[in-house]
Amino acid sequence: MRHNSQAKLIPFPSFRAVATAVDTGMADEGVVAIENSIEGSVTDTLDLLIHETKMLIKKEMVLPIRHNLLVKPGTHVHQVGVIFSHPQPLAQCRYFLERCFPKAHLASALSTATAVEQMMANDTPAAAIGTERAAQLYGAEILARDIQDKASNVTRFVVLAPNDHPPTGADKTSLCFAFDKDEPGLLFSILQEFAQRGINLAKIESRPSKESLGRYIFLVDLEGHRQQPQIAEVLEKVRTKTSLFKIFGSYPKNTGDK
Repeated sequence: MRHNSQAKLIPFPSFRAVATAVDTGMADEGVVAIENSIEGSVTDTLDLLIHETKMLIKKEMVLPIRHNLLVKPGTHVHQVGVIFSHPQPLAQCRYFLERCFPKAHLASALSTATAVEQMMANDTPAAAIGTERAAQLYGAEILARDIQDKASNVTRFVVLAPNDHPPTGADKTSLCFAFDKDEPGLLFSILQEFAQRGINLAKIESRPSKESLGRYIFLVDLEGHRQQPQIAEVLEKVRTKTSLFKIFGSYPKNTGDK
């Protein structure tokens, strides 16, 4: 495994199950997808970090993604009526599916592994979008390889653990915040705190608060570690200006190696 080649690997059917396993001590660490170069943020993971898990991001990894179409051995293309996968791979392979299986029913699954399980257990001929490893594990046959829309398709994964990473000198910090009211200049006042200190924001986006329409939670990735005095100062300033404030963790920035 890219993160830890010595680790004992435990499969779980969803990102929430992975986080729960780490939360409860069933697993020491968990790896979940958080962003894709084609489809953007994985909202299930963002909502998990905001609302559910106490775990922190310890590490990030950016990996090339290759999607394959898997079937039960002996299944022919013309027989496939249902294609299972997680919503992200289904979206990342949209062009292939529209051109080759325009009449097939696309069925969402909790994960690509679960999708392969469902396909193999299905009574009627079906397919699943999954990995070569999944084909080996479940005894599936690869009907088509590299079906993703873009050859440059990559996904950013994060490692969840009880503690984040000590400073390395080349770090990133992820957090979220929200306001208890809506008035002009609130978000600007937060962004100004970072700008005045010369702190670069690598990413900023928003998610619905799930409490009322029109209320949002803002998510930020910034360059630097939360233990650095300048970063700690601005984070405390942001905390005092917001009604919700949560640090997801500080961790080494991905170096871009593959």
